[in-house]
Amino acid sequence: MQGIPLNERKRLGALLDDRPQTEVMAMIPQFSQAETDNFVAPPAQIPEALGVLMFNMERGVNLPEIQEFLRDCPDIQPFDVILANELDDGCARSGNKNTARELAQAFGLNYAWGLEFIELVNDENAKGFHGNAVFSRWPIRRAGVIRLPEQYNWYFDRQKRIGGRLAVFAELDVGGQPVGAVSIHLENRTHGEGRKAQMAAILEAVRKELPDMPLILGGDLNTNTFDGRAKEDIGAIAADPALRRRCLEDVGSFEPLLPLCAADGYEIVPKEPRLTRRKPLPNGDSLPLRLDWILLKGVTASESRMISTAKEDLTYAKPGSALERFQGAELSDHNAVWAMCRLR
Repeated sequence: MQGIPLNERKRLGALLDDRPQTEVMAMIPQFSQAETDNFVAPPAQIPEALGVLMFNMERGVNLPEIQEFLRDCPDIQPFDVILANELDDGCARSGNKNTARELAQAFGLNYAWGLEFIELVNDENAKGFHGNAVFSRWPIRRAGVIRLPEQYNWYFDRQKRIGGRLAVFAELDVGGQPVGAVSIHLENRTHGEGRKAQMAAILEAVRKELPDMPLILGGDLNTNTFDGRAKEDIGAIAADPALRRRCLEDVGSFEPLLPLCAADGYEIVPKEPRLTRRKPLPNGDSLPLRLDWILLKGVTASESRMISTAKEDLTYAKPGSALERFQGAELSDHNAVWAMCRLR
C-alpha cells in the first residue's frame, strides 16, 4: 500500500485538533482499500475442513520469532487460514517492514490487509501504517474493509493516531466453494455496548458482502468485561477473585456482542474459559482476559484450542533458532486460538 510522506501525515494529523476522524480519514484513500495479493496457486486437494488460526501478533515486532512459532508450534498445525491483528507496515518499532507481506511470502499464503491506524508519534516511521489481515492458502477472489463506528478517538491518546477500528473481509475460493473470512479488531477503550455496536456493524456488512456462503470470523474482540479506560474498575476487578473470574468464565454476561453473534447463528469458539491475554497491572501482576475468538456460521468446529505465546511454553523451539534465543516474557501480548473448521 502506497505510503504518505511524513509532512503530509503531520498535516493531516493536525486537522484532527478540530475535525472528526471520519472527515480526515475520507481524505486518505488508503483507509478504504484492502491491499491484496495472490502469491500462490491453490492446493491440489480440496479439504473437508480448514485449519483456522486467530492471532493478534502485537504489531509484528517479533516477526522472526513469530515466523518460527507458525512453522514449529505443533498445536497450530495445520493452518489454512490466519485471521491476524496488529500487523505493521512501515513502522520503526517493527523494522519498517511490511509485516503482513513478509509473512505471506514466507509461508506461501495469499493475503488481504486493511489499514486501521496511521501512527503519528515516531518520525522514523517510513509509513506508520498499522492494521489487520486475512491470510489464506486458497485464492482470494475479492477483499475489502469494514470501517467500524467510532467508540474512542485515538488522536487524543499518547499513541496519537489517525484512523479507527476495522474488519478486513475476504471471499476465498476453496476448490470452487466460496468461503467468507473476516479479521476483526474491536475497541478496548469502550464498554461492552460500544463493542456490541461495532460487532452489529460487522454482522450487517457481512450479510451484504459475503452472502450465502460459509463464514469464518475472528479476532481480538477486546471482550475485557470492562471499559479499558476505567482504571479504578480494572483495579477493583483485579483485586477481587470473584470479579476476576468473570473475565474468563462469564464474559458473555458483560459483553453483549457474544449473545448477539450467537443469536445470529454463529458458533463461538473456543468454548473453554482459557485466557488469551495477560493484561499487565501496576503491581507487576497480570489480569487474565479472554479477548480472542473465532465465530463460525455454515462451518462447524470439530476441535479448538488456545496456544500460549509465553516464553516458558515455547518448548518446541529448535536449537539455535531465534525462538530459542528469544528473551522476552511473551512472543505476543496475546495467545493464539486455533480451530479445525469442517465445511458443512
